[in-house]
Amino acid sequence: MPLDQDDAALLWDMLVAGQEALSFVAGRTWEQYAADRVLQRAMERQIEIIGEAARGISRAFQDDHPEIPWSGIIGQRHVLAHDYGEIVQERLWEIVTVHVPPLIERLRIILPDAPPGDTS
Repeated sequence: MPLDQDDAALLWDMLVAGQEALSFVAGRTWEQYAADRVLQRAMERQIEIIGEAARGISRAFQDDHPEIPWSGIIGQRHVLAHDYGEIVQERLWEIVTVHVPPLIERLRIILPDAPPGDTS
């Protein structure tokens, strides 16, 4: 199935947010992250963007790519957006340090070319 332009744009949003999240924690320890509320909020926002973009991906595309944990990604977005009193920073640290790197690799396979106008 060819990649729909709307799905492609959302996948790029997921990829960029994932890369930014990784860059935020690069070279940092859990202790540094836990002590930095600004960093935590920045991380929450990137994870929320990934989930919001995933939520907009067509059902057909999601069904064609079960290797991406769509429901978990979208569910985490719901926690960040609606149940923010329930945010567990240890879980976000795990998401970014353990789960985001393979997500980025999967997205790079799906999206081998940069979007039009991208200069990175």
